[in-house]
Amino acid sequence: MSGSSPGSGAALLRRLRTPAAPPHDACALCGVQLPSEHRHLADVERRALACCCGACAMLFDRPGAAGGRFRSLPNRVLVDPDHRLDTAVWAALGIPVGTAFVLRDAAQDRAVLFYPSPAGATESQADDDAWRNLRQATRLAGLLEPSVEALLLRRDGDRVDCYLVPVDACYELVGRMRLHWHGFDGGSVARSELDAFFGRLADRAHQLAARESA
Repeated sequence: MSGSSPGSGAALLRRLRTPAAPPHDACALCGVQLPSEHRHLADVERRALACCCGACAMLFDRPGAAGGRFRSLPNRVLVDPDHRLDTAVWAALGIPVGTAFVLRDAAQDRAVLFYPSPAGATESQADDDAWRNLRQATRLAGLLEPSVEALLLRRDGDRVDCYLVPVDACYELVGRMRLHWHGFDGGSVARSELDAFFGRLADRAHQLAARESA
């Protein structure tokens, strides 16, 4: 890791706070070249992500590392087969498109809602009732790790799909939608990208155990 070790965590933090604009294919901490599939680090206070290598990511895997400001993103994808997300829960979110994600902001201790748009991720604060509805509709809401995981939601007619994902997956989706968006509703290419993205999520996802019958 370019001469760094777990004992040099303070130096790594200084480098992350004042980066020398490393290329996006290099670790933001140690500068080592990264493969196309690599981990990410979240700056909880600034709600920003940085690319990092596996060795550096391990320094921030535990909650509370570096005073809790920086967290490595988990890699799990979960789905709840018993969720009760329906059109009423969706309507309470008040979003104008069929895809959104919700995360729990650790720094502000509140739920934040985002949805893709031609300009990128559009933010809309989730009110207490909407967040309460989500918590009641799916166990995934209670499993979220603040600032590093999100509930990714998609409505298709009367059906609402819901996944617990690392937040970098959400921003990947936002980037794909921004790149391929055309016209008022995104267009056929954007819809195909959306279908393919959620297909890959379905392949990766692990199901929560079904609820036991009362």
